Amino acid sequence: MLAAQKDAVSSSEISRSEVSRELMERFSTARRESDALFDLVRDESLYERPIAERHRIIFYVGHLEAFDWNLLNDNAAGFGLRSVNPVLDRLFAFGIDPVGGGLPSDVPSDWPTLGVVRTYVSDVRRNLDATLDKAILDSDSQGRNGFPLTALLNVAVEHRLMHVETLAYMLHQLPLDMKVRPSVMQIVPPYKASGPFGAAMMPVSAGPATLGLSRDSASFGWDNEYEAHTVDVPAFEIDQYKVTNRQYLEFIGVRGYDTRDLWTDADWDWKSANGISHPKFWEKQERSSSDRSSRPGAWLYRTMFDRIPFEDAEVLNWPVYVSQAEAAAYARWAGKSLPTEAEWQRAAYSAPDGSARPYPWGTEPPNASLGNFDLHHWDPMPVDSFARSQSAFGIHDMLGNGWEWTSTAFAPSAGFEPFPFYRGYSADFFDGKHFVMKGGSSRTASCMLRSTFRNWFQPHYQNVYVGFRCVRR
Repeated sequence: MLAAQKDAVSSSEISRSEVSRELMERFSTARRESDALFDLVRDESLYERPIAERHRIIFYVGHLEAFDWNLLNDNAAGFGLRSVNPVLDRLFAFGIDPVGGGLPSDVPSDWPTLGVVRTYVSDVRRNLDATLDKAILDSDSQGRNGFPLTALLNVAVEHRLMHVETLAYMLHQLPLDMKVRPSVMQIVPPYKASGPFGAAMMPVSAGPATLGLSRDSASFGWDNEYEAHTVDVPAFEIDQYKVTNRQYLEFIGVRGYDTRDLWTDADWDWKSANGISHPKFWEKQERSSSDRSSRPGAWLYRTMFDRIPFEDAEVLNWPVYVSQAEAAAYARWAGKSLPTEAEWQRAAYSAPDGSARPYPWGTEPPNASLGNFDLHHWDPMPVDSFARSQSAFGIHDMLGNGWEWTSTAFAPSAGFEPFPFYRGYSADFFDGKHFVMKGGSSRTASCMLRSTFRNWFQPHYQNVYVGFRCVRR
């Protein structure tokens, strides 16, 4: 009996040790990903603000470390370390998401020098790591709010990986000469798309959609993912593929941006006030005195490191990236609607018999053969690139290659409880001015491809790697 108990304890310690090592490796990997992203920006451009609604890039260099420091030092038992720089702990603590004006007005000289910020980053990492190496192996290591250290580390890992994605679309807006092209690009193998894609729709039978994560689950989830619940969804049809640039070009061609009836009052006012006339990732070619083959006025697609003519590539078969306002206007023009969160969930993760899948394609863990996600590529791919990834209802490309807008306002589920150590993560955005996005983009880490993960943004935000598909009820 004693021998059996001893073996069980030994097995538990081995399992805990393996989990701890895996989590620490994920923590280190996430750091490497964010470091590599900042390396794409020339030092003198780190004080640029590529997106008006966001901080300057230098803020995020310090923010990722300040977040880890404030989270772990304030909430994990056994820490209580002395700050290396309390002023920077506060300066880099919180990002911004202005709604309805109030854009930041700081200037580069308001921020610390790059040398000061980089010293802060290295000092924070050194101090945290020395304590983490000891605390992570302590089976009794609990946060001061009752959350285990492993949960806090999951928060740190996913928070950083979220910024790896949001920083990618921020850097996407930087002029090309401010970025350093990677020595090794993620090359997409030659692929011949079978498009152009029509507006084929797939029927989704009436049935349940399971949303949210059970509090009894051993899996990590953010506060807005709880509590698990089931929604009965009436039958509907949904686009087999995401709406492509080619399809959206038709909307441009019929002057959809100038057709008042296709836009809500708020969306029309936003579009008119800001001169919005096309997706943010599109631009018109200018006349070149050195290139006689240039076609002034032709559409170009701005990728992370290039500008590609529409007619010279498979850009037309890529998903279009637009704001929710633009997506909704297109859907009205097509005589359709954007899906609700529950409709999207059923189309992606349910089967006709009412059962649920962990991924649209089944149980196989995400890998590069199943979708354009997990930081493998910088840019979109044709929407029919991954035939094996289709859902039980025959719908393609629901994970990766661009998030997808829903018509559902971001709101709490019944039983919502904010994380005591990060109370504003979700609750600050339950304002009716943010909408749920599902799926993932090429820059979404695989850990956030779980069926319960919810993303959200303002409806007038054009910068995100987010597309859409339409439904007909």
